[in-house]
Amino acid sequence: MAFITKLNYLHIAPRKVRLVADMIRGKTVFEAKTILNFTVKKGVLPLTKFLDSSTANVKNNFKLDETNLYIVKIYVDGGPKLKRWMQRARGSAEEIHKRTSHITLVLDEIRKSGKKKSVKGKTEKTPAESPVEKEKIEAKTKKNKPRFKHEADAKKPKTEKGGIKIFRRKSFSK
Repeated sequence: MAFITKLNYLHIAPRKVRLVADMIRGKTVFEAKTILNFTVKKGVLPLTKFLDSSTANVKNNFKLDETNLYIVKIYVDGGPKLKRWMQRARGSAEEIHKRTSHITLVLDEIRKSGKKKSVKGKTEKTPAESPVEKEKIEAKTKKNKPRFKHEADAKKPKTEKGGIKIFRRKSFSK
């Protein structure tokens, strides 16, 4: 079951808050709090308070354990802009936009089977815990990578002169 919480009209620009929100997306609540504690950005303090509040609500209302929650989605939308004016040279003025943000956080429970359940009903497998499963995952990822430098050079296209093909905008004649 997904738990959705919203924070509206935060007086920080959405661009600044998205930088922090991208770091904690998909993490467990404990990992997200750790990341937020060691990040120096303007949007960290409101996001930390918001995450604490939403986990407390889930813990109190649904009697779930805080360590068993993870962040499925977190997205930041722009709210209304406050428009102000600042005077400039020669009697002119410029408009200043003081932007606001709307943050939506979706929390979900980590299933005991070792799978995370997403909002759409699809399941995602959590990272492997045993060393055997870790080795299997590493073997799959290393399959496409060349093991030695000369193997990587063999796959690169060669030119007629034997050198490596390089893209150039202008052709130079010698």
